Amino acid sequence: MSRRKSAAEVFDALGERYEEVFGQVPGQIEALDWLTARLPAGARVLDVGSGTGRPTAETLVRAGCDVTGIDVSAAMVALARARVPGARFEQADVRTYTPPPGSFDAVCSFFPLLVMDQPEVAAALDRMASWTAPGGYFVMATVPGDIRGLDIEWMGHAVTVSSLSTDDHLARLADRGLEVLHHHPPPFPPGAPVAAPAQQVCSSAPPRPPRDRAGGGGGATPPAPPAPEVSSCATPPTRPR
Repeated sequence: MSRRKSAAEVFDALGERYEEVFGQVPGQIEALDWLTARLPAGARVLDVGSGTGRPTAETLVRAGCDVTGIDVSAAMVALARARVPGARFEQADVRTYTPPPGSFDAVCSFFPLLVMDQPEVAAALDRMASWTAPGGYFVMATVPGDIRGLDIEWMGHAVTVSSLSTDDHLARLADRGLEVLHHHPPPFPPGAPVAAPAQQVCSSAPPRPPRDRAGGGGGATPPAPPAPEVSSCATPPTRPR
């Protein structure tokens, strides 16, 4: 059996091919539209696992956000800097990256947590929640399941993946002071590159401020993002951590 590769090795090797396959996932685009509709111009946004910069960083920059992207892959960072010059990109690992708490008005995490061990997935969720400013938004997508150390073949590479169940994801975010606004785990698309029962995207936000409330009537619940092909979950911090 071939050696299981690190995430950095896998994504260095994939390069532009990753964007060709995953650059326009409808559910991810819809989740980004949902998020950018709620962010003011100049909002500080962190894109964890930023890849080639498309579609996440590119969409956020076009919406007027101040975007920082981090990725473990040097090749992906180089591609992202060329594709989205309006954002900043760093080669960094979510497990060791250390911005000050509450540094970002929104944190996006579209599938960067799978090629790590299960305790690292849990710790990464805690870290990302702590970087989200009070009143900010956390938007994530993953393949949920109580999975640890599963060896698979993905896009021609042998990798070992782990995840948490949907309930564990949501409970962990709630324990970190985030309020789940929406989550939608649809069936995993047939023929998808990773065999799993569902995917999940989480977006988050606190009770809406007055400018966001529906027509003059009190604290209306924010409308859920449109149900994407990748599932969606919404969550916001309600207090500083």
